Amino acid sequence: MDTTNFFHSVTLDRDKCHGCINCVKRCPTEAIRVRNGKAKIIKERCIDCGECIRVCPHHAKQAIFDPISVMDSFEYKIALPAPSLYGQFNNLDDIDLILGALTLMGFDDVYEVARAAELVSDATRRYMMREDIKRPVISSACPAVLRLIRVRFPELIDNILPLHPPIEVAARVAKARAAEKTGLPPEKIGAIFISPCPAKVTAVKMPLGTEKSAVDAVLAIREVYPKLISLMRKVPASVDMAGAGRMGIGWGSSGGEAAAALKERYLAADGIENVIRVLEDLEDEKFYDLDFVELNACSGGCVGGVLGVENPYVAKAKLKRIRKYRPVSCNHLEEESLAPYTWDAPVEYEPVLELDADIRTAMEKMKMMREIEGRLYGMDCGSCGAPSCKALAEDIVRGFATEEACIFKLREEIRGMAEGLRRLSSVMPKVAAEETEEKE
Repeated sequence: MDTTNFFHSVTLDRDKCHGCINCVKRCPTEAIRVRNGKAKIIKERCIDCGECIRVCPHHAKQAIFDPISVMDSFEYKIALPAPSLYGQFNNLDDIDLILGALTLMGFDDVYEVARAAELVSDATRRYMMREDIKRPVISSACPAVLRLIRVRFPELIDNILPLHPPIEVAARVAKARAAEKTGLPPEKIGAIFISPCPAKVTAVKMPLGTEKSAVDAVLAIREVYPKLISLMRKVPASVDMAGAGRMGIGWGSSGGEAAAALKERYLAADGIENVIRVLEDLEDEKFYDLDFVELNACSGGCVGGVLGVENPYVAKAKLKRIRKYRPVSCNHLEEESLAPYTWDAPVEYEPVLELDADIRTAMEKMKMMREIEGRLYGMDCGSCGAPSCKALAEDIVRGFATEEACIFKLREEIRGMAEGLRRLSSVMPKVAAEETEEKE
């Protein structure tokens, strides 16, 4: 497989890595191994969920995002703040303080992603009215979940909501408005997203559902936050920029998107392990009478992204407080067609977990895997550098490891060697004595 097709916003600093297995055990796609005392990320399997960043005690996993200086690359700069940004600040009652601070920071315009979220919610409600769709419909807003389905749950691809996420819609709408307002060509207009998580960086650099993202750069909330704190004090009281209602802001935490779809029969799950459990149950058809499923890889939803600064559950409570001061919804679709919001490129299965492209060879390798796994101890301790005995067996079949990587197998060999040495030590004196007698 050509690994050059994979861009990742999660990277490893080998100098900081201590070779512990925290990341190995928590990776949802088993994309990490520890080899020769250092972690290694398997690019094809990584979905950039950021879980390894969250659990690494040595901060060896890092997220890639654009520096604030990227703003200088554009003549006209548009800030696209995520709804989760609003939940990072204490005692915030007025969103205009944040939006005004963004203009003081150097942006020429601000278009809230929460506004685009309300448009996507409206499009979702219209899409859900169709009779020919596969239910339950699974949200496509979380790029980590979308990539997880693409590599691990291909049977559920047809259930995915084929609509662009709010960040993409926001960038397209904002740039179109800016071009009309300024007369500038598209390359001089920069739509810059302020992101809570690395998965959205990947979604911009290597998008699914479209050939090229309209978002030009991605800043991290934690990088922008200190600047906004100091600038919010300087925002005039007359600023009136907020254009999103409760529905759009609610997208920042788990359950907000599903609630905005106005369907009673929905399920919302957050946290990558819970997401996987739900997807497994969906694959096994264990859920009945569900219309919509909202899944967020981060605990608490987007407020739990590793590029934020606030505790996700505290941020969720703050968002709830902010929402109550806003109208229900401020943005609705004007056109009848859903074409502007629908994927313009298909999302297809990426067979990164397959043992071989040839089914017969893959079955033979699967048989070898089971035989090797049967010889292992089933402890799933991770000491070999793989997350489980099954994963080690797969690595062995793929030629990336040997059975000696298992410490229990190694201990068995050492014990056998020790026993051989013990027997040899008991025999050697007798042999030496016999040789002495023969000489005499």
